[in-house]
Amino acid sequence: MPAMPRAAPDPRCPCGRDAAYADCCGRWHAGPGHLAAPDAESLMRSRYSAYVLGRVPYLLETWHPATRPAALSPDPATKWLGLEVRAHRRVDATHATVEFVARCRDGGRATRLHETSRFVLEGGRWLYVDGDLR
Repeated sequence: MPAMPRAAPDPRCPCGRDAAYADCCGRWHAGPGHLAAPDAESLMRSRYSAYVLGRVPYLLETWHPATRPAALSPDPATKWLGLEVRAHRRVDATHATVEFVARCRDGGRATRLHETSRFVLEGGRWLYVDGDLR
């Protein structure tokens, strides 16, 4: 009897956690957990993964309406290379900050985005508000 082919292993999550995409940010991008990241750091990581994977609707859905742009057009030539979360701080029951560094290659040039992002919990969902670049 011929051997049954094995399923390919689930690719690792772009956010840098040691987990399969489906078990990490993928569950917030689609399915029963859609838009239900449990904390600001998980939301920030899922937003980074959405940039990597070109999931623009998710980025807009997780952006606070007061600061959300009307449209978002990430440059498809940008290649995201990695994410480092430096700090996650719960300010109070409905506010948090996440400091991170995201590395990318843009137009052949290596770039680092160092930001402290602000998040708010509204209607049971964490939303990105804005951030300060360094």
